[in-house]
Amino acid sequence: MRAYSALFRDRADAGRQLAAALRDTPPPDIVFALPRGGVPVAYELAIALEAPLELLMVRKIPAPGHEEYGIGAVVDGASPQVVLNDIAMTIPGVTEDYIDAQVAEKLKQIERRRQRYVGDRPPLPVEGKSVILADDGIATGGTALAGLRALRKAGARSVTLAIPVAPPETIGRMEAEADAVVCLHTPGDFRAVGQYYEVFDQTSDETVIALMARAKVGH
Repeated sequence: MRAYSALFRDRADAGRQLAAALRDTPPPDIVFALPRGGVPVAYELAIALEAPLELLMVRKIPAPGHEEYGIGAVVDGASPQVVLNDIAMTIPGVTEDYIDAQVAEKLKQIERRRQRYVGDRPPLPVEGKSVILADDGIATGGTALAGLRALRKAGARSVTLAIPVAPPETIGRMEAEADAVVCLHTPGDFRAVGQYYEVFDQTSDETVIALMARAKVGH
């Protein structure tokens, strides 16, 4: 039974709708996915736009003793990037040694996940490239924001954020960070990304592995 507020059948449908919205724009050099939920969306974009598919994995750096409070993030890539909040270094217990230790640990976590998803294939270089960053939707946008800043820091020529649905206030923040934001729907009564999908099951590791392998073969 179709949910009353559903706008997409599933993530693949959302990706195809995004691809249609981007059909008349210059094709990107790379489509990046925020795993895991962003991978089925980005896969459809990459196939439709005839671009390679890549992962952009983001790991939060927590404040000392407060795992739920992020002070920045580590973002993987050919040259991994560290993105810190403006006030990060003013928080008690946050030192350069603390950041270095967190970055080292997060990079290990990222490398384990990347190895599982794509094996030994090295990340695609970003410098000078036109890129799209895709997810299945954003609420507060913290992960997407870190991803946009990291891609910019890595030297991307242009960065477009492509998402099916997000609240309007979050889109405003994203527009300040990206060259372009393509968002199909910005409902004023936004509560959660999943409410806009008929099927919003958790994306499995196996699905990510299969789609990345299929995209690799296709490009």
